[in-house]
Formats: sequence, C-alpha cells, structure tokens
Amino acid sequence: MTDRVVVVSTDCHAGLPIAEYRPYVEKQYHEMLDVAVPVQVEMMDKAESSFLIKEVNDAWRAPIKEKLKGAWNYDERVRMLAADGIAAEIIFPDGITEQNTPPFGAGLGLSPREMVPELQWAGAMAHNRWLVELCSNDPERHLGVASIPLLWDVQEAVEAVRWCVENGLRAVMIPTMWCEHDPYHHVKYDPFWEACEDLGVIIHFHSGPAPHPEFFGKDWPVEDQSDSLPGAMGIYVSEVMWWLYRPLTFMIWGGVFERFPRLKAMIVEGGTMFMLPPWLRLLDHNYTDVQFSAKLGDFRSHLSMKPSDYFRRNCGIGASCVPRSDLDLRNLIGTELIMWGSDFPHPEGTWPNTEQYYKDTFSNFPEEDGRKILGGNAMDFYQLNESHLQSIANDIGPKASLFH
Repeated sequence: MTDRVVVVSTDCHAGLPIAEYRPYVEKQYHEMLDVAVPVQVEMMDKAESSFLIKEVNDAWRAPIKEKLKGAWNYDERVRMLAADGIAAEIIFPDGITEQNTPPFGAGLGLSPREMVPELQWAGAMAHNRWLVELCSNDPERHLGVASIPLLWDVQEAVEAVRWCVENGLRAVMIPTMWCEHDPYHHVKYDPFWEACEDLGVIIHFHSGPAPHPEFFGKDWPVEDQSDSLPGAMGIYVSEVMWWLYRPLTFMIWGGVFERFPRLKAMIVEGGTMFMLPPWLRLLDHNYTDVQFSAKLGDFRSHLSMKPSDYFRRNCGIGASCVPRSDLDLRNLIGTELIMWGSDFPHPEGTWPNTEQYYKDTFSNFPEEDGRKILGGNAMDFYQLNESHLQSIANDIGPKASLFH
C-alpha cells in the first residue's frame, strides 16, 4: 500500500458566469438569452441576500476571490485540486453561490417550476457542451455530471444521454422534484433508465431543491417575507434532505432497480449515517412487517428484495464534508457506500481548508476504511482508472500518516 492516499471528491461544482454561456447556447436562443440573463442575475442577487446571508459570504470570498475562479478557469481549478490533495472529481453544475449557473433554470436545482421546457433544455445542453470541454483536459480525472431536464420529454432525454456518452460524459443529474409532472415510479421513464443502464451512465440527485415557496413565501426571492414567516430557514434545512431521498423512495418501490438491476444512482450532499438508516428502516418495515399493512393488499410482490437491498446494490452516498461523528457510525449504512466530497467552491465545503479537515476528521481512523471513503469506493463506483489516479496522488495526495 502506497504512502499517498487517492482522494476522489464526489461533490465539486463548475460552471461559467451565466452571461458567458452565450457561445454554448444555440443561436436561435440568443435573443431570449439577452432578455433572461439580467432577470436571472437580479433574482440570484435577491436570493443571495436572503438565502445565503450576503455579508457572511462576501467576507468569506474576499481573501480567496481569485482562487474562486477555479469554478470555471481550468488552470486555477487544477491548482485548487492540488492544494486539496484531490486526484479526481465528480463535477456538478452550480447555482447562485458564484452566479456561475447555466441559463434558463438549468443549474443545480433543475426545477421545472415556472420554466419553459424548450429554454431549460437549451440551457442544459449549453452547460453540457461547456462541461465536455472542461473535462476533456483530463477525462480520467474530471468526471462531468450533465444536466438533463428529464421531466419534459423522455425521448429527448434519452437522446441527450446518448450525446453525453458520445462526448465523454457518463454521469447525469435529473430533477429531484417533479412538481406537477409524473414521478419516477411511472413506467414512462423506463426508456431513460434502460438507456442509462445500457450505456453505464450514473444517475445523480443533488441536495438543495425543495418547495421553497412553502418555506420562504410564494413570491420569494422577489419579495422578502421573513418577518411574517419566522423560522423559514430552520424548516428548510430540516426538510431539504428528505426531498433528496424522495426520488429513490419512488424508484425503489416502483421496481426501477428490479427491472434495471445494473442501473446506478447517487445521492449527494444529503446526510449520511444518522439520517439514511431510519429512512431505509421505514422502507424495509413496510416490506417485511406485512402484518401491519396486510389490509392494503399486495404491494410488494413485484420486488424480489427488500428496499434496503436495492439501495445497497444500486446506490451510493456522496458524503460531502462529512463530519467525524457521522463516520463513526459508518457500519450502520455500510462503509463501502460512503464517498467523500469537498463541495468546492461553496462556503459550506471544506475548501480552502481541506488539509486541516483531513487532520481533524481522519486522525486515529482505521486506514483501510479511510482510504475507501476518501477515494477507493468512488473509484469502484465510477470505474475510474486507479493507476492513473495513483500517479497523480503520488504527487499531491495526503499522506497515509493522517490516519495515525
């Protein structure tokens, strides 16, 4: 076993400042882009002021302003990865943090609420084209997660997945919330699941989306209603993780992983050991303890395994910035499912203090488990080139002494 640890961050973000997506947007949408960008920037400014506490984030940004450009500048990004000891990264779209989000609502939230289908697709594909360029610098080190607005048109989504694979992307993010659209246990989505399974494309759900109007008011972020809605942020942060798990509840009970046993799905930045076991226990309770639900008829014979078995076979956990207290409960969920992430470039992430995070979190930690969580599990799940990443880690990776 080498002295240097291969670290894979399963939660990094990248995207151009919104106006700079113009060269990647099809020309037929340029006029609409010119109208939409100022409006979207204004909404992001308002959201940042109330949702992110602007003065706190401005203070955090001030000393690292140039380094934050690593969210879209490749040279700066490589310097960031080296400083963090990260050999490979899984790259998601971004949101309002640096206002480096795709246009037309195609960013990290990917919500269908109040969106125009054609435009959201245009914004998503613009980001995907740029992402292909970014990852082409070293495809074995940078694994891009394409933005796929699945809800509008399943066949268009299938074609987009094929385009992604042809252009080097083999991971996709689909909406966590479907609003008035058909949820993910509907069989209409089977062609999409089948395409992802056949092509080895991993499906991702990233935390953040939730029914924001219920928390912050129907006119948020245009109007700040915090005075009349006390506790809104506490309610949001207490509920947001359940919206992340909800798609998998539908997919597991809907038999998606029964019909497509090789399909892989990933939940990212959504809690780990202290939240997932009770959720899986609830699903299993309704599958195994049938005496409590017999009067509801047969709702489980289409599944050959209990729900937690599908989760452990088909799913992974992107444990962003995971604290030591969570890791000490790793056996409750299974060490092999847990994959660390830095959440660059978000202020709640470990960057730019990742080196100290390693020391604080993994000191006196079993080395075998630590290596798995920091990189080994992700290399297996994403089928990454271990020898290539080890060669990178030999230069920049943290030393194994951090575990001792």
